Amino acid sequence: MKTVFHAADSRGDAEHGWLKSRHTFSFAEYYDPQRMGFGVLRVINDDCVEGGMGFGRHPHQDMEIISLPLSGDLAHKDSMGNGSIIKNGDIQVMSAGTGITHSEMNANADKPVKFLQIWVLARKNGIKPRYQQVTIADQAKPNDFQQILSPNADDDGVWIHQDAWFSLANFDKDTSRYYQIKKSGNGVYVFVIKGSANIGDRQLGERDGLGIWDVDGFELTATSDAQILLMDVPMDIAPNTNQP
Repeated sequence: MKTVFHAADSRGDAEHGWLKSRHTFSFAEYYDPQRMGFGVLRVINDDCVEGGMGFGRHPHQDMEIISLPLSGDLAHKDSMGNGSIIKNGDIQVMSAGTGITHSEMNANADKPVKFLQIWVLARKNGIKPRYQQVTIADQAKPNDFQQILSPNADDDGVWIHQDAWFSLANFDKDTSRYYQIKKSGNGVYVFVIKGSANIGDRQLGERDGLGIWDVDGFELTATSDAQILLMDVPMDIAPNTNQP
């Protein structure tokens, strides 16, 4: 088993007044050649947007963009004609493909919105853009792995154009489960949203990340009540090698 550990306080730090963001991997003005992603996983941004503020309309191409709200309400609009509010308990994906523009604004004037934005390289370039939003809270599985994303439209959660599976683990303290990696050649990036956990002899705290590969699976144990995101992704980035 191979691993790479990223402590929460080692992430890139962006302060823009209305936006506070922590970057697990190189993004915008934060650049570290040792942190260009994990396989096809290219971005994990931990964003907090002040009331009434947000990201104006901007373009993307050939990227699978996943948003996972943690608190507050995020207003979305895009060039495909979609307009929606996403909140904690939802997951949203945009396949940027041949090109889209979109905006993400805090829907409330009096409180911040916090969300994870995650970018995954698409399996191939030039696909037709698409949008999907699903409420995942209704299918929550306490003390088990809940699939929230996959490559298959008929599976639970949203789907993307990549051989990737995301799962949420909402574990009570001392809960232990074995995670089986979904596909040969994939690795798993484990991101602790809240609480703490152990994988082998590695202790993980809030917002710590651990990449794991060259193994069939691993045991995950919550050392406090915890919410943990597991991103099971191909480690071979070919044929799409675009960078954020």
